[in-house]
Amino acid sequence: MATRPRPRTTTRDPEDLARRLTTWLGTRLPGAKATGVTAPASNGMSSETLLFDIEHPEPPLRSCALRLAADPAAYTVFPVYDMARQYRTMRLVADRTDLPVPRVLWLEEDPGPLGAPFFVMERVEGRVPPDVMPYTYEGNWLHAASDTERTRLEAATVGLLARLHDQIPLEHAEFLASPGQGDALRRHVAAQRAYYEWVVDGLARSPLIEDAFDRLEELWPREPGTPVMNWGDARIGNVVYDGFEPAAVLDWEMAALAPREVDLGWTIYLHRFFQDLTVAFGQRGLPDFLTRGGVEERYAELTGHTPRDMDFHTLYAALRHAIVMLRVAYRQAYFGEVAVPANPDTLILHHGSLRAMVQGSYWD
Repeated sequence: MATRPRPRTTTRDPEDLARRLTTWLGTRLPGAKATGVTAPASNGMSSETLLFDIEHPEPPLRSCALRLAADPAAYTVFPVYDMARQYRTMRLVADRTDLPVPRVLWLEEDPGPLGAPFFVMERVEGRVPPDVMPYTYEGNWLHAASDTERTRLEAATVGLLARLHDQIPLEHAEFLASPGQGDALRRHVAAQRAYYEWVVDGLARSPLIEDAFDRLEELWPREPGTPVMNWGDARIGNVVYDGFEPAAVLDWEMAALAPREVDLGWTIYLHRFFQDLTVAFGQRGLPDFLTRGGVEERYAELTGHTPRDMDFHTLYAALRHAIVMLRVAYRQAYFGEVAVPANPDTLILHHGSLRAMVQGSYWD
């Protein structure tokens, strides 16, 4: 991420998208015009985001964000982009919890207007911990904050998970269940295996990823626990903060039914990913922020549920992230941005930490 050119994320023409968006907007709000259409510099690696304002006398000018399914010509990160599912998920969270979720305005399932399905939501102002360069690096707002301010942000963020897991009735989230047989965790892991097979179809397989799947079986929880609605991409880079309080929770495309620890493992490991990267580049980073013990303890205090089998769940998070990283690297190779080495494991930026987790030495 910080050591490679930023991968291409789209082959679409932004000016053409802006024109087509204005045409479509007129069908939903006659006389409206989309102005100031831009793509954020931090545009994600999967779905695309466009930011724009609606110019219309009624309602007044409104700031919006549009989530557009990935460009099929851009060697997509995921095999399926279900924008209706994301839209429904955000509506569910808004209706059933007190989490700050942006208000969704319109869903367009017809790929005709912009070339792929999309939905529009209100844009929330604030600041987001950056991925590039990572928020653990010196020079960004979160690194420059005080320990007290970071503790406040961490507590509020873990609180998002606690409230999400406790406030959504399971019967309302059944549409997020992974396909297949077995309990929710078995089905979730099976979906990741299927995703890995899609990533390596016709390409070099990753011995490290396959070792990690084997190690998961050895660590498999005796009691996986009752599933809850998981955010999926539960990390601070998907939160807009007003000061140090969450103002908007974003990116619900990975939402699923799974044990609570799946979300917790992702939150813990994705911070460690950036922290490890920062230390490797000679900086101290934020070693006392979002620690495994701190997150687990705070979550237990908020919910009464003590996280279990976290060696399994942090390994699972690192494994899932590795599959995504491998797909992104293969996409870079597709566009001629990198060469595929003899050992495909080295395409995974965190291959060292993943190997240490497989060997059981990472958390020593």
